[in-house]
Amino acid sequence: MKFAPSVVSLQIAPDAKAGMVAVAEVRVVPGRGLEGDRYFLQTGTYSKTPGGGREVTLIEFEAIEALERDYQIHLEAKDSRRNIVTGGVALNHLVSREFRVGSVSFRGIRLCEPCNHLDRLLGKRVSPALYHRGGLRADILTEGVIRVGDRIEV
Repeated sequence: MKFAPSVVSLQIAPDAKAGMVAVAEVRVVPGRGLEGDRYFLQTGTYSKTPGGGREVTLIEFEAIEALERDYQIHLEAKDSRRNIVTGGVALNHLVSREFRVGSVSFRGIRLCEPCNHLDRLLGKRVSPALYHRGGLRADILTEGVIRVGDRIEV
């Protein structure tokens, strides 16, 4: 599927092992994350680990499609455990760059490489197939609300 650079879906989870819940919009707060999400609430698996890039995670819808096409692994957007599913954006190119989602500014911090925690929660081995296409970890620079369908500008 071909997309203009935009938000395809949004997900949050209240704690580390809870399933992700799709939302139509969410308030984002610098230094905290997405309101209602495990990292905003400090209940995420890596909440106590130092370093930036824990405020929001993104993954390309195209990477989720490639899992099925290349590895016959079916994932719903929420199964990726990422907050923002994008379309039409090369997220790997946003490391160390600022970008906007709707009216909110972000900075790409590092790639969001998959881990064994994701495999355990899903009950299937997906991490090797997502290596270098598991998404982006970003920090929030301005407060605001982001919505499904919002444009992404680099």
